[in-house]
Amino acid sequence: MITWNPALAKRHLRTLHDFTDEEMIQLLELAEALKARKDAGIRGDLLHRRNIALIFEKGSTRTRNACLVAAQDEGGNAEYLNQHDIHFGHKESVKDSARVLGRFFDGILFRGFRQDTVEQLARFSGVPVWNGLTDDHHPTQIFADLMTLRQNFGKDLHGRKIVYVGDGRNNVATSLMFGCAKTGVDFVNCTPTELLPNPDDVRYAIEIAQKNGSSVSIETDPKTAVRGANCLYTDVWVSMGEEAKQAERMRMLRPYQINMELCERTGNLGGDFIFLHCLPAFHDCETEFSKDTGALEVTDDVFEAPFSRVFDEAENRMHTIKALFVSAIGDPSKG
Repeated sequence: MITWNPALAKRHLRTLHDFTDEEMIQLLELAEALKARKDAGIRGDLLHRRNIALIFEKGSTRTRNACLVAAQDEGGNAEYLNQHDIHFGHKESVKDSARVLGRFFDGILFRGFRQDTVEQLARFSGVPVWNGLTDDHHPTQIFADLMTLRQNFGKDLHGRKIVYVGDGRNNVATSLMFGCAKTGVDFVNCTPTELLPNPDDVRYAIEIAQKNGSSVSIETDPKTAVRGANCLYTDVWVSMGEEAKQAERMRMLRPYQINMELCERTGNLGGDFIFLHCLPAFHDCETEFSKDTGALEVTDDVFEAPFSRVFDEAENRMHTIKALFVSAIGDPSKG
């Protein structure tokens, strides 16, 4: 029997702040239950006759396919709309588009540039809206990350330490900081001074972490930051839309590459230690971007190591997004 907190019905996920700390844990427990049912070969119908719009201004492998399979697994339908199908602010305002889409669909997942677009969709559509990525936040990724941490370290994550190494002010780093603070994980953002996160975000995350018995801190020296870490996490050095900054970012972030030496400095290699990356990753020479540069944010031996959990993490995008869909628009009578 699949059950969930009825208070999650019709809820938006614009940022992680839309869920209380307890509700985040409940969402993860629902994702774990849905995964167990799928692993057992049981097909559900919690989303029977539910229609979900997937609006993508930015392309994606994981988010798009995670959403499509998540909906289909529970008997729902997801319609993919790319930037050629939706022209926010060009042919039609976001406000008007939201009111139209809300008449057709039971929920909307948006992946794009401006956080304000998510806010307007949530305000005017009349249906639950989920943030699949904006320039400022990436909450759906963090649910998958936390699920992966729970799979490896148990459901109580207090006392575990995760160190994010790289661009410290991007959407993943910001959302991961809040996700760890809300679930009792010690979080360290290790980044150059030029890429420090928003000070207001850091102060707020520290307040949340203190309430949950954990810590949030900022470091600039990777060798110091990773000591005692149970997890090292990184992301690409140049985010979508920032390609003009490629040379500058590579110069700044070369010392922040996660390699085997840095993993060894955690003191936990061979024990309670994993590596995470939200993907795609430039860990070898097999992409157009990295064919001349070689490995960038992570070396191939780390990416392919037994302690790497990047593909579990990718799979968990599906389970956690399914939990978001089900908790917001699912039919409890079919549990």
